Amino acid sequence: MGPSPYPAQADSSRERTMKALVLFWLCVSLFPGFSQGRVVGEDEAGFAECNVFFPGQVPPEGFTEPFHVKICQQYNREPRFATLYSTKDKIPLYSAFKYTKAAQNEEESWLVEPQVDDPDNDQQEMVLEADLVGTVANLGANQALTSDYVGSGYERGLLNPSLLNEEDFQVATYTLTNAVPLSPSLSKTWHRDVGRVVEQALAPHCPSKDHLYLLAGAIPSSVRVKGKVSVPEALWLAACCDAAEGWSLGLVKKTSDENSLADLKVGELEEQLLAGVELFKGSCGGDTKNKEKVEAILQAVGQIRAGEQVGTNGSQESKESGLVRKVAGIIATPFIKLLELLIYLLVELVKFTFYFLWLVIKRVGSTLLDGASSLWGGVVSYLQAISLVLISIPYDLGRVVANISLGFLEIVQDVAFLTYRILRIPVGFVLHLAAFPYYSICAIPSVLKDLAAGIGGTFSLAVDATATLLHGFYYVASHIAKRFVPKGSSGD
Repeated sequence: MGPSPYPAQADSSRERTMKALVLFWLCVSLFPGFSQGRVVGEDEAGFAECNVFFPGQVPPEGFTEPFHVKICQQYNREPRFATLYSTKDKIPLYSAFKYTKAAQNEEESWLVEPQVDDPDNDQQEMVLEADLVGTVANLGANQALTSDYVGSGYERGLLNPSLLNEEDFQVATYTLTNAVPLSPSLSKTWHRDVGRVVEQALAPHCPSKDHLYLLAGAIPSSVRVKGKVSVPEALWLAACCDAAEGWSLGLVKKTSDENSLADLKVGELEEQLLAGVELFKGSCGGDTKNKEKVEAILQAVGQIRAGEQVGTNGSQESKESGLVRKVAGIIATPFIKLLELLIYLLVELVKFTFYFLWLVIKRVGSTLLDGASSLWGGVVSYLQAISLVLISIPYDLGRVVANISLGFLEIVQDVAFLTYRILRIPVGFVLHLAAFPYYSICAIPSVLKDLAAGIGGTFSLAVDATATLLHGFYYVASHIAKRFVPKGSSGD
């Protein structure tokens, strides 16, 4: 069974709520593009470039379910830690990291991993959840979102605590793929216990921080936050010092008892996980240990555990101060809940504003793209028309030259044909034709002479005809006179 939500303490709830929700929007809006989380492909060995966070660069074995996703958490293009994420439970099963240095500050910048929900998405970096609305298919289908935690009574507890990291390593821890649902008090004790164990018990007994490998994990339960995100039934930490005098150790904290912190062998821890799981290989594998150092570590862990109990069951003054804190918490709880509600409404308003701005930008961008597309289409059509005209110029010029050449050839052909026809005319005819002007000119005097002679003959003939006619008339008249006129005297 998983834990039920714990009542929030006045001081811690106010601080965590303000950090988780206010700084979330402020800090992430300033630095959203530097943090990256790459989903490792099935064809890549282990966790790819994040294999450096495992001893011998060999990740744990036995986590083979199809809903297990390997993520190489990066920041500023450098690997910072590795995470095995369960898309079924929507929580990380473990995060592998190295202890760098105690954090100097804890500014939270919560991000989500787009490729967990949409493997085909080309965004290989963790970004603000509001920036992904409408751009990632099935956002939240395989991973938890900020909205899953708001108003649930749970906090986003980091498996790889930010307080064990500094600078870029710390910023990279604030991703929802590194967070599990924890009550505010449990989240506080988990981070406090892990920080003390690593800083006071583990790191001092390993020759170098580079040889200290840490695995922080969670065991999912059937309890779900808003029916979606699994609440872990236990948190665990496995440590390995991969050195000449190496050792390995496991710790388990039951979420039903926030003050619990059981130490056990790595093999015993593996038995509480999935069947066939092997967390470490090589000198860290099995229960190979330096017994003296292990005893010293266990003694330090016991002191840390005892100090926690003393802090809870100490003097009367501590009891009174604890009672005062509880009363203050009870009084402040309604105000804190009201503040959470107001912050939740503010967050939703900011999300709506971002979504509205995204829609406006999308519409404007679509309009600009359509305009650019139309302009580009016009330019392309214009260039095509110009190209066709330029291409047709040599073609038309060729046609003109060809037509001129053909016309010239036809002229030559006609001249040749006419010459041939002329040459076929008889030579005599040509000579007569050539002599025709000469004979014509020479015949003019003879023609004139003959014409004159003809005219003279005609005139003479007319004169003769007239004389003959008159003579005939005279003869007839004299004959009639002789016949019809009586004869007279011989004198008459």
